[in-house]
Amino acid sequence: MTRNKNAFTNGIRDGIPIALGYFAVAFSLGIVAKKAGLTPFQGFLSSILNHASAGEYAEFTVILANAPYIEMAFVILVTNIRYLLMSCALSQKFDSNTSFVHRFMVGFGITDEIFGISIGRTGRLNPYYNYGAMAIALPSWAMGTAFGVVAGNVLPQSAVSALSVALYGMFVAIIIPASKANKIVGGVVMVSFGVSFAVSRIPLFDHMSDSLKISLLTVLIAGLAAVFFPVKEENGQTSASESDKEAVEYDS
Repeated sequence: MTRNKNAFTNGIRDGIPIALGYFAVAFSLGIVAKKAGLTPFQGFLSSILNHASAGEYAEFTVILANAPYIEMAFVILVTNIRYLLMSCALSQKFDSNTSFVHRFMVGFGITDEIFGISIGRTGRLNPYYNYGAMAIALPSWAMGTAFGVVAGNVLPQSAVSALSVALYGMFVAIIIPASKANKIVGGVVMVSFGVSFAVSRIPLFDHMSDSLKISLLTVLIAGLAAVFFPVKEENGQTSASESDKEAVEYDS
């Protein structure tokens, strides 16, 4: 019991900076949600169930386009599918006796940032650490969206338009560092820009919604990049002493 309590407290501590960042980003998402016609409660509910800025932005874009539900499901699946891989990677850090319920709940609450702080823990991962991070970060994400919708209803249209640009700034902030660090990533980004622009100008694709175009291009370009530029695995293996240490530790 004490071990779980300590892990939960550590999760809350490490989740506070994430929560502050989430509120600011989700506020911009709330502006987009307002443009899509969502109420503050609907925005809150959307964010408490969908913990990804790209996924939610795609969701609101589909709503704005009055696209069918099947298209929304496909778009969100494509934009959020990376969390399936993160869940598989994180499950390797759990003790073999960790129940399915704990694994399921941790998987539900995975975000890029929570995955980052969790995978960085030494030794075995206690699920209560994730619960602590989720308890502070996810409500902040949802509240940020709700407050963004409220602000969109109160602020003048000029201010709403200016704030909606902040979300695009966030996406730029995500791709620029990765593009500078890896030339292949930078090349894929530039190709994506070029192909997206070309598709938007070709009459053949006019019958498709913007969200469906983006989703199909994401699958196609990412798939080709994975085939032609696969990530090389490191050959190094964990030493026996490190493995023994991880087997003993359990997120105290």
